[in-house]
Amino acid sequence: MRKIMKVILLKNVSNLGEENEIKEVAMGYARNFLFPQNLAIEATPQALAQLEEKKAKQEKEAEADLAAAEALAQKIDGESFEIKVKASGAGTLYAAIAPAKIVSILKAKGFSVRPNQIILKTAMKEVGEYEALIQLDHGLEAKVTLIVSTE
Repeated sequence: MRKIMKVILLKNVSNLGEENEIKEVAMGYARNFLFPQNLAIEATPQALAQLEEKKAKQEKEAEADLAAAEALAQKIDGESFEIKVKASGAGTLYAAIAPAKIVSILKAKGFSVRPNQIILKTAMKEVGEYEALIQLDHGLEAKVTLIVSTE
């Protein structure tokens, strides 16, 4: 007869489960593989209580993160930002404006976004007005207008 024990997974384990899940496994599997690899701990009452505290803390952090993302989306949506660059007499830029440049301009105005969150419909290679979509965390989006002008 196989002896079964309950464990709390500390990391994602393929074919078993994800982090913080409680699983029933064979005692030998737990003692010979999961515990030595620091993939799981025994589901004791103290460990279960710690898991509940950890989940509650993560939930609060997720709610705070969502609130911050919503506030940022409301503040930045519909805003316009001017980008001054060097350009030829015909209005063609010497270098296309990269998302990193846009991030630095937004950061100077007090908005914190990452370069991978900025989606441009067309490359910014000449003087003019461009629309950028900022994909924030939690599936939120904001549209901004970027006005490229010469120095």
